[in-house]
Amino acid sequence: MAEQNDGNSQGILAGIRVLDFGRYIAGPYCAALLGDMGAEIIRIEKREGSEDRFVQPIVPGAGPGEGGEGAMFLQMNRNKKGLTLDPMTETGRGIVRRLVATADVVVANLPPSTLKAMGLDYESLAAVKPDIILTTVSAFGHGGPYSERTGFDGVAQSMVGAAYLTGYPDEPVKSYAPWVDFGTASLSAFGTMAALMERQKSGKGQIVEGALLSTALAYFNFHLIEQQLRQTDRVAIGNRSPYAGPADIVRTKDGWILVQAIGAPLFKRWARLMGEDHWLTDPRFKDDLARGDNGAVLSERTARWAETRTTEEALAELEKARIPAGPVYTPQQALDDRHIREMGYLRPLDFPGLPGPAPIMETPLRLSRTPATIRERAPVLGEHTDSILTELGYSADEIASFRAEGVV
Repeated sequence: MAEQNDGNSQGILAGIRVLDFGRYIAGPYCAALLGDMGAEIIRIEKREGSEDRFVQPIVPGAGPGEGGEGAMFLQMNRNKKGLTLDPMTETGRGIVRRLVATADVVVANLPPSTLKAMGLDYESLAAVKPDIILTTVSAFGHGGPYSERTGFDGVAQSMVGAAYLTGYPDEPVKSYAPWVDFGTASLSAFGTMAALMERQKSGKGQIVEGALLSTALAYFNFHLIEQQLRQTDRVAIGNRSPYAGPADIVRTKDGWILVQAIGAPLFKRWARLMGEDHWLTDPRFKDDLARGDNGAVLSERTARWAETRTTEEALAELEKARIPAGPVYTPQQALDDRHIREMGYLRPLDFPGLPGPAPIMETPLRLSRTPATIRERAPVLGEHTDSILTELGYSADEIASFRAEGVV
């Protein structure tokens, strides 16, 4: 393995081929992370373009490759080759089998019945490639009464209590950020890499199973533990924390800031900054839970303090006191933030038809010696179909006949 990865050298997973039958986020982002680590990713989608290609189109009304691709697709499908294919046809299933014979991993976020119909269930894959790893991502997992149901990120957020405890008592609110999808994708990539490591020892493949509901339960678990053991029956309280305080979003002269004090040392520093030293002996604020129960008082005091200061002034004083705080940005302000820019988190990538480069977030962790890299933009529809099929041994005439039959 190379001593460093400068973007041109091979990554950790060089030599690993992944077939990505994923859609939207959970499957495609899992494959994207593997691609960032050096794996070769082949994205397989419908001949007319899968529906997730066009979510949040950059240039509404434009066709594929003309800026009609969506923002989500550009992020999820960097470092991938693009192949169009109809695997529900007999010819298409034959192409799938030939692809699988060359692959190490298949990623598919599809229900079990659909996997079987496409020849992507583990038994069918292992019959072609005995050491194949199948990474499946579904809404509810396999084996329970909801296994065949469809679902998105927001459904999982709602079903574990997260949406109920977000917002206000009269209106549950799901997170705008699809944290369940991204969490499931990241855990699935983690599981896939673990399966690849185990295969080096045993020579055997296996199934890696991710599910939106299980991810949401994992990320929300400690709230469920509290409910089971203490029967707290909490309700939403806006941006305040029920477990500590002050922890809230408050208005400044020219914007909003988030202030979070958790633990006695932070509360002491906050009380002294506010000039409320006597609250350090007030039984209402004796510990984190008490401060959470009386958080409205702490939020009101923080709000009175913040409203006399600009965001910059408030954050400077909070930082001097070493109290965690940050500005509430608009998306544009996030793009303009000096730290985000200087850290180089957002990689500008051109794509045909776009009015400018798309700011694609890099792999959100950094390895010092063998870093992940974003090497290529997302593929235009079917961009690599001919080259992939040729590499599989199909002739130009056969490829032309596939097109005439509507297979690719």
